[in-house]
This record gives sequence, C-alpha cells and structure tokens, in this order.
Amino acid sequence: CSQSTSTDAMSKHTELPFRLDSQLTEVMRLRVQSLQQRSQKRQDGERLLRPNEAVYRLDFSQQSLRFSHWTVRLAQPGRLTITATSQLWTPDLTNLMTRQLLEPAGVFWRGSADATVSCYEADAAEFGERIAELAKVRKVMYFLFAFADGCSPESVDGSITFTVDS
Repeated sequence: CSQSTSTDAMSKHTELPFRLDSQLTEVMRLRVQSLQQRSQKRQDGERLLRPNEAVYRLDFSQQSLRFSHWTVRLAQPGRLTITATSQLWTPDLTNLMTRQLLEPAGVFWRGSADATVSCYEADAAEFGERIAELAKVRKVMYFLFAFADGCSPESVDGSITFTVDS
C-alpha cells in the first residue's frame, strides 16, 4: 500500500526506514519470561510483548515533516499491523502501558493471489500524519510490529516518506 497525499513536485522528500530494535525487543521478551517464571502478573495497564510482535524504531533527522506516503513490502502473503507508541514511553526506564499505544494503527496485508500490498487507506494516512506531528518533538519513535497470517520480520520491509518543510 503506497498511500500518498498530494505534495508539491518540487518539494524535498525524505524516506525513513523502520528498523528492528532487537535489543529492546529482547528486553521486552525477557520481561514476559521473568513474569512467567515467577508466576507474577503484569502491572495494571502494562502492555506485554506478544510472541508475534517485535519493536521497531524510526529515527528522525529532521523535525519539520509532512506525511507523504507509506512503502510497505510483504515478500509473502500475510498481515502486518504497525502500532505507534506515544512520546511518554521511555523504554529504558518504564514498562510499556496500553495507554501509550496510539490509534489508528497501520494495517497492511497481502493475499495469496495478490501481488501488491493493501491497507486501510484513511487510517494509514491519518497514522502517517500523526507520526509527522510527533516527529516535531521526537528524535526517535518506537512501534510494535505484529506479524500474522504468514507474515514475519524476515518477509517485511517498510518505510515512511515525508515532505520536508523548509
């Protein structure tokens, strides 16, 4: 799904790739494992990482951005749900809480007969605009990628393109 908003053809664009944060993903997996081993429950409102999820990050080199479009490639049929976390989450200091997950999520899928990736376009556009707003106050943002229906981290490649405001 390459969702695009209309932009000036002469504008400068920047494409930012989503990068797997394997260290943070591992820390969150260890949190789940630790709770299970001790037969403890999560904190009230805590959002634990599920087995089909991983943490990705987006690093912003510039802050004045306008959403342009998504580029999501699924090498095989499947479904990818991307959920952003709010600027209040500092993963090195606090557990992820459900209230820190932003809506709407970006949902991208590819059927077995499809060559292209589809998405809920209105949600994807709103999601992209929300990320651009948060980029004004963030250097990095974290996302939960949920893989389903045959989709896996190895079969996904994604980025988001912004128009740079001058």
